[in-house]
Order: sequence, then structure tokens, then C-alpha cells
Amino acid sequence: MSAADGERSRRSPRPLGDSLARVLSQAAPQTLLADVQGAWLEACGETIAASSEPVAERSGTVTIACASGAWAQELELMQETLLSRLEAVLGEGRVGALRFTADLSRHR
Repeated sequence: MSAADGERSRRSPRPLGDSLARVLSQAAPQTLLADVQGAWLEACGETIAASSEPVAERSGTVTIACASGAWAQELELMQETLLSRLEAVLGEGRVGALRFTADLSRHR
């Protein structure tokens, strides 16, 4: 066995999660919607993310499907805050506006 073979066999295994994260990030579509979907939980928190989901994008406006009309209305009132949080994660000027609908069950 050569010295190079011995060095290779002494390496510890890499965590599977690191490899999967790298593969998934390379396989994910490079679209604004995909970026917002990936940032949504961080930008809005667990409670809001559990009742809403980014489902579409057109010309910089991202549609967020909500669990109910009350959720859609509440998030509409929070739009500026949510946009600021998304900008903090994604960078400025990526998302022009958010549109909220009450049809989350249709998308899940």
C-alpha cells in the first residue's frame, strides 16, 4: 500500500448532511420563487411559516398562499415588515411586492 493510499484510508467519513446540502443547493432551481421559498421560514418565523407558503412569482411580485382569509389579511398588514426581512436574507431589491391569497390547502 502506498503512502497516498494510507492517507486516504485514515480520513474520517464526511457527514452525509453536508453532502446532501451541497447537492440540494446545486439542484435547486435558480429562481426568485425558489430563493423566497428557501428564505421564508427565516424571514417570517415558525408561526407564520406554518400558515403560509410562497407559491408563485411574477415580475417580482411573490404570491403567498395563506391558511385562511384572516391570515392573508394579517400578512397583508405586515407586508412592509416581511419585505424588509426578506431583503435582509436575500438582498435588497429582489422582491418587489408580496400578494396574499387564502388558498394554502390547494397548494399542500
